[in-house]
Order: sequence, then C-alpha cells, then structure tokens
Amino acid sequence: MTSLPSSPLDRRRFIQSLLAAAAASAVITPERALAGSAPALWALGVADVEADIAPRTLTQIAGRAPTDFAGTLYRNGPAKFRRGGSSAGHWFDGDGLIRRFRVADGRASLAARFADTPKRRQEARLDRIVMPGFGTPVGEGATINNNDDTNAANTSVMMLGGELLALWEGGSATQLDPESLLTAGIKTFRDDLRHMPFSAHPRIEADGSVWNFGGNGRVTGLWHLGADGRLIDFAVLPLPRASYFHDFTITARHIVIVLQPWLQTRGGFPISTTMEWQPGLGTQILVVAKDDLSQRRIYELPAFSAFHYGDGWEEADGTIRFAGCIEADPTFGQTSASAMLRGEYIRAPRPVLQQIVLYPDGKAALETTGIAAEFPASDLRRAQQPHQLTVHVTGYDDNGPFPHGIATWDWQRGRADSFDFGEHQLVEEFQYAPGKSAREGDGWLIGSTLNLKAGVSELHLLRAGDVAAGPVASWRADVALPISFHGVFVGA
Repeated sequence: MTSLPSSPLDRRRFIQSLLAAAAASAVITPERALAGSAPALWALGVADVEADIAPRTLTQIAGRAPTDFAGTLYRNGPAKFRRGGSSAGHWFDGDGLIRRFRVADGRASLAARFADTPKRRQEARLDRIVMPGFGTPVGEGATINNNDDTNAANTSVMMLGGELLALWEGGSATQLDPESLLTAGIKTFRDDLRHMPFSAHPRIEADGSVWNFGGNGRVTGLWHLGADGRLIDFAVLPLPRASYFHDFTITARHIVIVLQPWLQTRGGFPISTTMEWQPGLGTQILVVAKDDLSQRRIYELPAFSAFHYGDGWEEADGTIRFAGCIEADPTFGQTSASAMLRGEYIRAPRPVLQQIVLYPDGKAALETTGIAAEFPASDLRRAQQPHQLTVHVTGYDDNGPFPHGIATWDWQRGRADSFDFGEHQLVEEFQYAPGKSAREGDGWLIGSTLNLKAGVSELHLLRAGDVAAGPVASWRADVALPISFHGVFVGA
C-alpha cells in the first residue's frame, strides 16, 4: 500500500492526542456498590469472576461430536467489573478473561485466565476500579503513562504467526501463551509504534494477511501485517469526520469504514460521554484503495448506528456488498450497556441484519432481512469473496439485553435457519468451523451459552447447514462465566 505521510513525529502526536484525553478527564464519581444488587436473572451474564479457571473436563449432556472434529475455541470478554465497593461504569470496561474451549475425540474441556494487564494489576493493588474506559471515568490514584496502562484486553482474540493475541479497542494487542493462557506482555510490531492502538476487529485476507485500524477521531492508524505477524506497513489515515467506529471491513481491493453520525466532540473520559449523536448528518461510508490510500470515495446513507459488520466483497461491476447489524441509534452503547452493571435493563433499538450495497455510480442502499441480530460471521475461506451464509445471534425478547438463539441467513435464498436455546439460555457469538468440503453448509458452528437455570456455561456444536436441528453435541461446565464478546476457532 502507498502510505500517507506518517513520520515518527506524526505517529507520536497521534499517540499523544489519545493520552491527552485521559489527562483532561480526571473526574471522580460517587462509588456505587453494585455487586450482587441486580435482581434480574440475566445479570449472571455480567457477574464477576474472582479468579482464573483451572483446566477441567466438560460433561457431555447431549448428542455426540464427530470423532474427526477437533480444535480450540478461544473467546474473550470482560469478567471483573467491581472492586472494594466501586464499579466499572460500562459493560465494555471489565477485565478481559480469555476462555479456551477444546474439543478432541468427542470430548471437551475448558480453561480460562485473566489477561495480566497493568490496568488489572493497578486496580487489584488499590482494590478499586480507577482506570478509565468507554463508560468509566478516571478514579483517584490512577497512574496513566500510555494507552496500555488502561488496556483491558477484553474484546477479542486472534492467532497471528503462532501467537495468541488478546485485543482491545484503544491499545496494543496483548500476547498470551496459547496453551497456558499466561500473559507474555504487550505486543509491539515496531518500536516506534509502541502503544499504538490495534483494534479488536482485524480483517483477515484469504492468504492469512491482516488489515486493522487503530483509534478513532479525525485520523486512524492503518495496519497491514503478513500471515506470519510481520509488519508490512503502517499509515495514518485521515478521516472526513471524527466518528466512533468499532469495526470495519475490506474487499479484495478496498478498505471500507462506516462513519456513523456518533461523533467525538471533545476529549476525555468516559469515552461514551465525549460523543454526540447527530443523525441530521447521515452516515458516510469511506472506501479507500488498498494500494493507494489517496484514492478514496465517500457514499451517503441515512443515519444509523452499528458495532459490527461482516466480510465484504466486490462484484464484477465494482459493486461492494457487506453485512451489518444496524441500529436506529446508539442507545445501547450510550446508556443500556452501562445500566446492565446496575442490573437495569434499558430497552434500546435492536440491531437488524442488513446488507449494505455500494454501487459504482456512487449510490448506496440498505437491504434488510428484518431479523434482530448481532455478531455477523462467515466462512473465512471465502474472505473477500461472495458468500451465501452469515452466522449471527438472534432470538431477543423484552425481558433482557441478551439473545437466546443462533442462526444463519442465506443471502441467495433469502431465508433464515435458526435454533432457539430457550429463554433460560444467554447465547454468545458462534464461530464458523469449516467442514471437509468447500461448501459452506458442510461446516460447523461452535459456540457457548450461559444456562441461567443450571447456573453454568455450556458449549455447543451445530451443523452450519442445518441449524434448526439444534446441537449435534453439547457439553456443560461446572462454572458460570459471564457473557463474552468475540472469539476465534483454531482447527487441530
């Protein structure tokens, strides 16, 4: 790719601008002792885990996994929100707990370990939540020297060059041992890029190479890495507006960034309070050529908000298509996800699975499925190629914030294939695991749920081509883990 000017001074100023936001916001709010105060049963999904989970065998409770199915599902999500009568201010701000579900010879096991971050160590020493985040202010006694002092390492995981990396939105990747889950430390791809944000949603090419962004505002960092983890290039990419974006997508030739009208209007923490929803501006979609970042195009759509998008592709005439789970406004991120830690359910517009279409003539359109859905995923073997199936969670109700079902949407046939685990199950993102053939429907879906009735976590394996039939195999743990965000399946 052709890098825009990105001298050491430019990069240093980029990092310094992020740090200045923390220094400008040392606001202390009254403590609220929230632990155990939530009467809602779903609040088990945002409960605290007090210690690492030693390796243990799961109990098979239904079906039988094929003997030739083997691999490891790594998942990451916040699992420690409260200390000494204080609490994080947002679901997104808890300490990251990395889970490892392993399946082999029809049996399954579980282990989990907290990422050993400077944030976690400092708060454990003070016995208070003091580090700022998406919805948490700076607390008294916090020491912040760089982005990674506030890094919760709590959002996603990826395997890159044989290394397991825990990812967070505002700082570096955190390197872990894939077997023991012990933290090795901050991952630095190049010395002058130390502490540069490396987002939780990298995009993987068919050859295993990686694109990622880092940081929001009027500029973002743009990473390009090889499948072996080697840094190919880094650039500072100017943006037309200071929109908040958690995810992006790519096609074979382009980088696609959706700029919703949720705009950062000032510095400081909590981050969610520095942004304003300005729907009158509409949503912009920035399309940038991978091989020349100065070649860009902006598409316009009515205002919407979103956290997650699917893999994109380009048709022969240049039309770009990708899935998105689209919300009418950012109520969930602004207020609902904070209220969850108080055991309160503030209803927000449900995300709806839609396809965003960008035409060569500059027009854009949304094609909706009408299905409430989140966490779109697909077969990584078809990265940047047309694909038929999008995996997603679904089955929301009015009694709480979490979904109860898993589904695929068939874009060619225009129909859903879904399974509802029941209102007592909170369903997490499922990963697509390829089958033996190249056909998408021959693959598997593997993921975890939180069984509220039994008070434990479970692991499930379904056929991607027959989701409605339910799990082919299910296993149960003897512990309850709170709801996590994202994961990766690594075949054996």
